Amino acid sequence: MALPKAKEDTLAARLAALDLPAGKGWLATARTDALARLRAMGLPARRDEYWRYTDPASLNAPEAPVAVRFEPGDEAAPFDGMDRLKIVFVDGVFDPASSDDLSLSGVTVERLAEAGNKDIHWAQGTYGVLEARGQSPVARPFAALNSAFATDGVLIHVTGKAAKPVSLVYVHDSDTSDAILHHCIKLEAGAELTLLENGPAAARFSKVMEVDVADGAQFHHVRIQGRDHQRRAVTHIFARLGSRSEMRSFTLTANGRLTRNEAVVELAGAEGRAHLAGATVGDGDFHHDDTVFITHAAEACESRQVFKKVLMNGATGVFQGKILVKPGAQKTDGYQISQSLLLDEDSQFLAKPELEIYADDVKCSHGSTSGAIDETALFYLQSRGVPRRTAQALLVLAFLAEAIQEIADETIAEDIIGRLERWLARHGTKG
Repeated sequence: MALPKAKEDTLAARLAALDLPAGKGWLATARTDALARLRAMGLPARRDEYWRYTDPASLNAPEAPVAVRFEPGDEAAPFDGMDRLKIVFVDGVFDPASSDDLSLSGVTVERLAEAGNKDIHWAQGTYGVLEARGQSPVARPFAALNSAFATDGVLIHVTGKAAKPVSLVYVHDSDTSDAILHHCIKLEAGAELTLLENGPAAARFSKVMEVDVADGAQFHHVRIQGRDHQRRAVTHIFARLGSRSEMRSFTLTANGRLTRNEAVVELAGAEGRAHLAGATVGDGDFHHDDTVFITHAAEACESRQVFKKVLMNGATGVFQGKILVKPGAQKTDGYQISQSLLLDEDSQFLAKPELEIYADDVKCSHGSTSGAIDETALFYLQSRGVPRRTAQALLVLAFLAEAIQEIADETIAEDIIGRLERWLARHGTKG
């Protein structure tokens, strides 16, 4: 079916500003297939069902909107005190001088830019494959665009328990940078990896991560998005989990003009577990969208979605989450909660929770709430001598606690709480 004229024009303008990366072999084929998917679906418009709450105009634009870099001051960068394998990208380009040696026991790390030139590679069964599976039943055009045009990223093959976390650091240098990164991660049976991500990345940032978690493997993911307020980002995680495997992903987002994080997870093997969580704090011209789709395709699997947003001074939060239970996926345990704390009457939270169930022996629940700070609790704290601003911060942290508890590493969880405390101290609250 032909695209509507408006979508056709938008896509043509976006593609005219991009060059399909040169190459041959498996990666060139994957890029060509992704471009064909993109041409068939077009870029999103505000009238599309899953874009009603988020305006994609600045993501569709041929050029990235200007985003001025922010100087972080004396606050330590996330994960700086950890023993980790650090891989740095500046405006979407690998920076070998700032990165560690890519050798790590139990793990093979390669750059997409180099591995793509090989005739045969394990990533051939992952790159663009999970993204393509995730295009149904909901189209995800920016993911297809990423698969077609990404020029860099990392390919991580985990065969055992990684000796330490792999840390991807995204540095924003140019005020008009337009970065596209694509990562593939494959965990073999029984393997284990912790992946850390942080940094503003670029003025406009597109990232796709495809994660294949084999039977009995464990994948832990912690991401911190923040700092440069004028930045825009659209990210995707596509994950497929085998039997008795586990995935835990947590994202902290603070600041950012527009952020859309999509996660598409398929529980393909029995007794798999997928926990996705997010804590978001936004102030002013801030728009944050979490869109999650979890498919239960096997028996006795567990999924949790826990997303909390704190919004002030006209900020907007969006949550679109779905649990799909396929026929035969008996004994499914699916939990979804999305909540917002609105610190003034100017902010808003838009939610679309969904359940679609085709099995009869399941336990699934979803809920979504939006409200203000509990005045009774606030009064109680003030009556005990706690200053109002401090009392509000304590209640905000208590509200976010359920999401932060999804982080397995207590040291990382404590660091994130500290960062939230400092953000609340800088931004304050009304009242």
